[in-house]
Amino acid sequence: MVLEATMICIDNSEWMRNGDYSPSRFQAQADAVNLICGAKTQSNPENTVGVLTMAGKGVRVLVTPTSDLGKILACMHGLELGGETNLTAGIQVAQLALKHRQNKKQQQRIIVFVGSPLKYEKKVLEAIGRKLKKNSVALDIVDFGESDDGKPEKLETLLAAVNNNDSSHIVHVPPGSNALSDVLISTPIFTGDGDGGSGFAAAAAAAAAGGMTGFDFGVDPNIDPELALALRVSMEEERARQEAAAKKAAEEAAKQEKEGDQASSSHDATMAEQDSGSALPAEDKRVNLMQDDDDALLEQALALSMNDAKSGNVAIVDADMSDSATADQDLAFALQLSVQDSAKDLSTQSEMSEVLEDQSFVSSILSSLPGVDPNDPSVKDLLASLQGQSEQKKKEDKPESESDK
Repeated sequence: MVLEATMICIDNSEWMRNGDYSPSRFQAQADAVNLICGAKTQSNPENTVGVLTMAGKGVRVLVTPTSDLGKILACMHGLELGGETNLTAGIQVAQLALKHRQNKKQQQRIIVFVGSPLKYEKKVLEAIGRKLKKNSVALDIVDFGESDDGKPEKLETLLAAVNNNDSSHIVHVPPGSNALSDVLISTPIFTGDGDGGSGFAAAAAAAAAGGMTGFDFGVDPNIDPELALALRVSMEEERARQEAAAKKAAEEAAKQEKEGDQASSSHDATMAEQDSGSALPAEDKRVNLMQDDDDALLEQALALSMNDAKSGNVAIVDADMSDSATADQDLAFALQLSVQDSAKDLSTQSEMSEVLEDQSFVSSILSSLPGVDPNDPSVKDLLASLQGQSEQKKKEDKPESESDK
């Protein structure tokens, strides 16, 4: 494979607006430049390509020699058309750019696109050709467009001056339906001289331009069967990898859906447990209400027993106690205790009544108290009222005892 540094000179003059080449001269030229750049960079990884324009306000270097194909192709967008082509200045600037290449082992080559009339004399072109030959610079010329001013003859003179061992070439492309890139792809500008890798370079360039060859992956299996097979195997492996990734994603989605169903079922079970738990406190509330009713009944019974004991209806309390005892032993026991307390109170009250009936005893007690006068009218009135209450009590108790007999 040839190791080269190449500068491509583009014609961006007003003549590039013509439509005799589909879709226009400039667009046809841009497609051909893209093919050449792809061929040069693919034929050898160390090859470099630079691009400059020859018309407009002057010669302008768009990209210095580089192996970055993306940078080379991007410089072609947005170019302005105008002015006339300055062929001699463009070739001289291209030679200067190649002189400052980083890898001095690279062979030097200039590719010139001429699609507008030339106003130079043959002697000027011969001088430029001899200078290129002296500096070991090869020149490829692509002639298209106008030819009435003797342009093909002038370009042939330039080629004869620079050519050394058939290292330089010229291609005349007449107007027609064929694209400029289709014509150039079979010329020595692409195939080279004795370069075994030139076929691969042309196929790779065609693939980079959009697969114009019509073969799978842009590679002709007749030219490079090993590359075509490697590309096909790589494509099959990529397809298998994508299918495996899609299958794995589907399995993960199904797994997540299953986990979501399990989570919802566990949530339902938790809600059911909470409902059952809320039912249990309701039962406890009913039990507590029943216990509260029993306590209320017990308190009511105790109150009735106390009232009956104070009024002396012991027999009625006993009857109520006997009736309640059959219903609840705890209630009967509580009633019995209350009756005993009431009997103690009655005995205490009867003893007090007997003590008050003894006037001498009461007088002696009152006289023994400091500051109390038994003869005081108020003290006598109090003792008289107590004795009256005692007598009245005896009268009330006496008929009851006789009726009991």
